[in-house]
Amino acid sequence: MSELVPPHGGKGLICCLLEGAGLESEKKKANGLKKLEISPRAKGDLIMMGIGGFSPLDGFMTKLDWKGVCEDFLMADGTFWPVPVTLDTNDESVKVGDEVALVHEGEIYATMKITEKYEMTEADKRWECEKVYKGEGEDSQGDFMAKALEDHPGVQMVMAQGKYNLAGPVRVLSEGDYPTKYADVYQRPAEARRIFEERGWKEVAALQLRNPMHRSHEHLAKIAVDVCDGVYIHSLVGNLKPGDIPAEVRVKCIDALVKGYFVEDKVVQGGYPLDMRYAGPREGLLHATFRQNYGVSRMIIGRDHAGVGDFYGMFEAQTIFDKIPYAADVCPMPGKALICTPLKIDWTFYCHKCDGMASLRTCPHGKDDRVLLSGTKLRKGLSEGTEIPDHFGREEVLEILREYYAGLTEKVEIKTHKAADGQ
Repeated sequence: MSELVPPHGGKGLICCLLEGAGLESEKKKANGLKKLEISPRAKGDLIMMGIGGFSPLDGFMTKLDWKGVCEDFLMADGTFWPVPVTLDTNDESVKVGDEVALVHEGEIYATMKITEKYEMTEADKRWECEKVYKGEGEDSQGDFMAKALEDHPGVQMVMAQGKYNLAGPVRVLSEGDYPTKYADVYQRPAEARRIFEERGWKEVAALQLRNPMHRSHEHLAKIAVDVCDGVYIHSLVGNLKPGDIPAEVRVKCIDALVKGYFVEDKVVQGGYPLDMRYAGPREGLLHATFRQNYGVSRMIIGRDHAGVGDFYGMFEAQTIFDKIPYAADVCPMPGKALICTPLKIDWTFYCHKCDGMASLRTCPHGKDDRVLLSGTKLRKGLSEGTEIPDHFGREEVLEILREYYAGLTEKVEIKTHKAADGQ
């Protein structure tokens, strides 16, 4: 009997990925079905449903699910879920009852039985954005949508979606190139759970990464090792926004850090196939929800988790955990609550006077003594070839990143937000 936290939803791991004879049969059938082109985001969502990362989901959400998730964080059956998982299309010919093949860049990823097709008007999309993406940061005040349409990649993604959403169960046929391209880190939830169990871990903390691992990330991970059995450094290997650093470079940086600065048997490195939604606090909840399926009981939530620009308050991704419905200790329906809890950590930095890593809770000194650490600020400095301050990152990591930036032929402008500059 596993002592790890159970998968979300109370039904165990729900894996829609076919294998063996069933897979081969479904592939043959898929070749004869109507093909629907899907977005990179939907591809990642499909793979997560395939491997059990989105348990208990076994398909794309109905209108009732979509509305309940946006409004109340709850699916129609009362299961907690923080961010809509929907499939959009502009295809007028698709109808309820059809079976279709879901295709991305020529590869069939899944088949789907369409049980519902519902229109998404511009007003519906705006409502979703207001509910899911609006935060308490400066850029979320006033005319949020006007600012978001210009600068928020998550909102831009939703507003560019098709006229309809399709709901229904899926049968997943492919994990794409993730198992080969990221063979050293890509893991299914069952694989991660097996590793944790072999090590005798019960309390596992996850560190979410979409940026190279700088000193602040290292500090957060080591705090987690101190209070849990081990830390799961879990990197996004799906699509990012322009200017972000590719997963293979980030993985190389993590390898260097783990080998040089961690007790290796207290760390597991993994990768997962989602695209970033940049939904700030809501995405922090999503990170905790699917990490529970990987066997994680504590989700590290630091400053501006999953944020973008100045749209979110610096610790809003922490406080949202105190506002969600169905806390595990009061949920009337076992398994439907979120069990993975946040490991809330204050703003961390290197302090010259403290002569080490510190936080706002532990350091009495002023801004002039602190090296403020930010993934955005690091990427901007490296992209522009400016000197990186001492103690910002480990030299082994900076060497890898300098080599990567030196090889770029095109560079994207990196905009820093106020927190990254210490404002």
